[in-house]
Amino acid sequence: MIDRPNVTAASQQELDLIPEELQKSTCVLGFIPVIYYSILLCVGVPVNILTAVALSRLASRTKKVLYYYLLAVTGSDILSQLFIIFVGFLLETAVFHREVPTLLLHSVSAAEFAANHASIWSTVPLTVDRYVALCHPLLHRQISYPARARKIIAMVLMLSLASGVPFFWWSDMWRNSHPPTWLDTVLIWTHVIIIYFLPCSIFLVLNSLIIHRLRQRQQPCQEEPKSTRPWRLGKTTAMLLAITSVFSVLWAPRTVVVIYHLYVSSVHRDWRVHLAYDLSNMLAMLNTAVNFFLYCFVSKPFRGAVRDVLLLRGGPLHPRRALPQQQTPTNISNSSLYSGNNKRSQRDSTPVSPRRARKPS
Repeated sequence: MIDRPNVTAASQQELDLIPEELQKSTCVLGFIPVIYYSILLCVGVPVNILTAVALSRLASRTKKVLYYYLLAVTGSDILSQLFIIFVGFLLETAVFHREVPTLLLHSVSAAEFAANHASIWSTVPLTVDRYVALCHPLLHRQISYPARARKIIAMVLMLSLASGVPFFWWSDMWRNSHPPTWLDTVLIWTHVIIIYFLPCSIFLVLNSLIIHRLRQRQQPCQEEPKSTRPWRLGKTTAMLLAITSVFSVLWAPRTVVVIYHLYVSSVHRDWRVHLAYDLSNMLAMLNTAVNFFLYCFVSKPFRGAVRDVLLLRGGPLHPRRALPQQQTPTNISNSSLYSGNNKRSQRDSTPVSPRRARKPS
């Protein structure tokens, strides 16, 4: 990311440089990435911590599976900011200029990819849950509850941690002068499939089915005027579409640049590819700090929880009581049984009239 620029004017020092150093690409942005990542870290980490506190309050209060999945996404974003932005970009690259032990470099690389995979794949169970809730509501009532959500989140985090281990051998695109090897090709394609193509395919298919299902629900009401019956999109579905759409847009440039580096021109040799790689990384890391604003824009309960946290208001320690609508059927059934028993007891206690007691002759 931050490199000493190459010597452009002819001088005696050029004669002492080896050809590979002469061909090394320059960092056009200079210290702009350092300033950008510093601001992103100073803003993103407190915002994500605030998001985590607000979501934890909503999860404990409502027991909704949605907030558990969003809490997992937020925690993974915090890990991505710490490992990728703070340790990877700022400490290793900007401060130490990658002059650290090789074992530490590769270990941090594996941790970065694991946190990145967890941040993206935590959104997949949320998408599946929304699809089941809208398209198969009866099944959703049976399989969607907080305990199962916690197990799914733990499984996703474990698989993400395991998927980061092969990237211990990820090569440094900024400094490796040799062409990509077969191992680099395997790792790059594995990376773009795990990080972009596979999750985006799941998002595209399930979100399309969700929108199609919502349109079908509006078809019985087509007889009414369109002005009185507009097509509605639920807030939870709108939040899901916003999260997945922002991810798809912000991560697309980095995916294209990585594949371009593999087959066309190297980041190490071409300053244009170097510039595109820096900008695409900056866009991709922006995804770790924008979810808070999406939640505030869409969700009124989230805004209320954030307001309570900022004003130091204590939330309820216990989940809210059941709604009156949920208690009504039980009360009705109990009252009907009670009234039925009363009628039966009255019928048994009422003396039989003589006319009814006499048998017909």
